[in-house]
Amino acid sequence: MGKPTGFMEYERELPKDRSPRERIKDWNEFHLPMANEKLQIQGARCMDCGIPFCQTGEIINRAASGCPLGNLIPEWNNLIYENRWKEAYYRLTKTNNFPEFTGRVCPAPCEGSCCLGINEPPVTICNIEYSIIERAFKEGWVKPQQTDVRTGKRVAIVGSGPAGLACADQLNKVDHNVTVYERSDRIGGLLMYGIPNMKLDKNVVERRINLMQQEGVLFLTNTEIGKDILASQLLEEYDAVVLCSGSTKPRDLAVEGRDAGGIHFAMEFLHGNTKKLLDERGNATPDEELTINRPYISANGKDVIVIGGGDTGTDCVGTSLRHGCKSVTQFEILSKPPLERTADNPWPEWPRIFRVDYGQEEATVLQGEDPRKFDILTKKFEKFESGNVKAIHTVQIDWIKGKTEGPPFREIPGTEKVWPAQLVLLALGFTGPEDPIARELDIACDERSNIKAEYGKFHTSIPGVFAAGDARRGQSLVVWAIHEGREAAREVDRYLMGETELP
Repeated sequence: MGKPTGFMEYERELPKDRSPRERIKDWNEFHLPMANEKLQIQGARCMDCGIPFCQTGEIINRAASGCPLGNLIPEWNNLIYENRWKEAYYRLTKTNNFPEFTGRVCPAPCEGSCCLGINEPPVTICNIEYSIIERAFKEGWVKPQQTDVRTGKRVAIVGSGPAGLACADQLNKVDHNVTVYERSDRIGGLLMYGIPNMKLDKNVVERRINLMQQEGVLFLTNTEIGKDILASQLLEEYDAVVLCSGSTKPRDLAVEGRDAGGIHFAMEFLHGNTKKLLDERGNATPDEELTINRPYISANGKDVIVIGGGDTGTDCVGTSLRHGCKSVTQFEILSKPPLERTADNPWPEWPRIFRVDYGQEEATVLQGEDPRKFDILTKKFEKFESGNVKAIHTVQIDWIKGKTEGPPFREIPGTEKVWPAQLVLLALGFTGPEDPIARELDIACDERSNIKAEYGKFHTSIPGVFAAGDARRGQSLVVWAIHEGREAAREVDRYLMGETELP
């Protein structure tokens, strides 16, 4: 380590963000870069902790503790402190194919298990990761690695989200011919259409896709397996198939009035918004069928209610504000988290504490208060005569610990309320992958409809067919998807070649 006393001398510091009032006027990323000298100081805060829990990637109490990718965090922190940026880049990319994605959108479980974080603010691991890869691109260190020698083995990957891209990148590195199928009009899956541009600029995604294309990966868009091409055809044409189609079936809310117009799943809203933005940016003529399937939904001038308190809900809040909504409110059925760890949430578990993300920060500045309402249960949707949603009826709830029968909460009498709403966005998570491929091939699935494939082997019940990412494990983080894509690639290579050199 570079400076043994750095963690005692320096305080945690993050780069400034663009002001909320300024950034809601556009779709540009809101994080600003940090000076190299300040980043070196932040790297110096990494302590000689003995056991770097930040890179363990264990599941503790149903959440990630440490980096699932096993990033060699203390090593590149030290290299940054010593101003050895190129070496830090090489160290970072030994374990992470796409640090430009995780550095922007990962909630940083590594920081949650940082040893310094036991009694001090943790090391700014995520920002250092982001800074390393962006400098690497700027300096020209990130170059396509091309080969003239191929194994002759052909692999089809279904889905171009983070799991599919990571799997493709790894298999291409060991000289297999890789084709990635994507049903949408652009490559990237969740990275392209599930995360808004101000959080992950699509030029960043396209930069990586272009690099992979130069390295020999073939991408086919507007191709839905099970519709445009039968899954059985892939089995005939390829030596192995990897299903990385994600967990895309949205969880619904079955209450009275759900059939009202103006109630949409969050991904309909986010996908349509990004597609419109990119079509206009590139002066493209929108594909009629794709535009019908993913229409643009405007929040302009409307009272918007987002039901769901996770990252997707936050993205709906930030997007609604940029549309110029009249108001935005976010419902969360769970209780407001504590400001600090509780006794039943000790380090190195992921800290379940109250956080203010970019969308809530923006709404607070514009509306004067945090848009989130906790312990709130939606009872019904009220309609206009036209059939469009008019309002939401809710009631406050009280959670009951230890209750084993029925809902684990009770409704609090006298707390009923009616909220005006002309646009409702359901951000309630996902229940599993869409299943036309599993049905066609009769692939075994688990009780949650996820494709059944043992972790570490990733082989489905069909020979030569593998599964990874959210399609296998259920809805999760981008960093877990990258991890699973890498792991699955290793097992595909072993299956094809009898042995593997992939990590």
